[in-house]
Amino acid sequence: MDHPRITQIPGVMGGKPCIKGTRITVEVLIDHLSAGETVAELLEGYPDITEGDVRAALAYAADHLRTQGFVAV
Repeated sequence: MDHPRITQIPGVMGGKPCIKGTRITVEVLIDHLSAGETVAELLEGYPDITEGDVRAALAYAADHLRTQGFVAV
């Protein structure tokens, strides 16, 4: 699936998927959300991103798990 708001560049943040134009990784956003932080709190702490970026990070993570995050039996 295409994720235009997410980039993976080998020399940026070790190649981890990031919000386009930032060094904010999908991983860090999910960590904050899973710790109970709200989207509003997240946006307050990371003013360079939007709610759409947070949703894009979640969609990226879901697609990754759907297509690559399983163990073959």
